[in-house]
Amino acid sequence: MAYIGQSIKNGTFTDLGFTGTFNSSTTDFNLGTQVGSAAQLLVSKNGVIQRPGTDYTLATGGTQISFTTAPASGDSIFIVEISGAVGGPMNTDINGAEFILDVDGDSSITADTDDQIDFKAGGTDRFVLSSANAKFNVGAYNAEATLTDASTIAWDVSTSPVAKVTLGANRTLGAGTNAQTGQFVSLLIIQDGTGSRTVTFNAAYEFTEDTAPTLTTTAAKGDLFVFRYNGSKFLEVGRNLNLTLS
Repeated sequence: MAYIGQSIKNGTFTDLGFTGTFNSSTTDFNLGTQVGSAAQLLVSKNGVIQRPGTDYTLATGGTQISFTTAPASGDSIFIVEISGAVGGPMNTDINGAEFILDVDGDSSITADTDDQIDFKAGGTDRFVLSSANAKFNVGAYNAEATLTDASTIAWDVSTSPVAKVTLGANRTLGAGTNAQTGQFVSLLIIQDGTGSRTVTFNAAYEFTEDTAPTLTTTAAKGDLFVFRYNGSKFLEVGRNLNLTLS
């Protein structure tokens, strides 16, 4: 019967020539090879395909198969190892060939220049990574996150490095969490419709001349702060106060 569909370009299928003494009690059998995942094995028992992780697992570092139900005398079992194409490693040197990612062929990853990787989207290189630097050919940004207003405002600067919060009362800004040394973060603090809200800053924030700022009191106005984390404190880089936001 002819192969239906696109032929497989990578990977091998190897009949392991599996044999064993089946006695309704022994569950573990040597494979004669080592595999990394149960999903790399196509296992048939009496003509029924077995489900990896349910009907069988791997044992002894991937050199044995362990059946959930011990095979009985007379059972017929064969095992095919699938590598590369499905579930296994694809140790292939593509040597600068373009790796196409989408249907119309205009988004790809290429390493056709030594020590440089080009990331293309829409037919144009948008990001270039080399051993010297990383270059963006389009704007790069962190989406602005909205922090939850609370008596102590929590700020995870890993997931929300660019953030805003609208004050509903006098608040405390907790120390930023999950920061990385050298990271720049920003926070826009907005007065609600009442205004005159104050913020007490955690000691982790270090301001110009070691003095915390006095926030804008006008309703709906905002104050913008930028910090650089030095491994222990968020050092103020700049501020822009009394901003009209709309």
